[in-house]
Amino acid sequence: MWKSDRNVRIRDSGGRNEKCAGYSTWLFGIALFVMSILLYSQAATVRALVPLGIALGISPYMLIALFPAVNGYFFIPNYPTVVAAINFDRTGTTKIGKYVLNHSFMMPGLVSTVVAIALGLLFIQIF
Repeated sequence: MWKSDRNVRIRDSGGRNEKCAGYSTWLFGIALFVMSILLYSQAATVRALVPLGIALGISPYMLIALFPAVNGYFFIPNYPTVVAAINFDRTGTTKIGKYVLNHSFMMPGLVSTVVAIALGLLFIQIF
């Protein structure tokens, strides 16, 4: 059904998908990040949202560049490896702060995700 309806859907959209793709790219990257926080799975996030990105008309190269955004499971500190790292640390430097969202993994995770996406976008422009 999906493939047989494709021509009808594209013809009926009146080019809205192409207009929407330009506006939705960064929002789609944020959606990837937020959904990975909620789903705790990179594969489930990709399986759920990448078909939507393709339907919106986002370039496959852009989808690949935005792939590091699915690594948001560090954001809420209840992933088993994060909790184990906090418990195993004897020095006390790895901890959950006064607020839940200011733990030791927040800054390294956000920086590495943003840098990886920026490099992906740079590689799109180069290649």
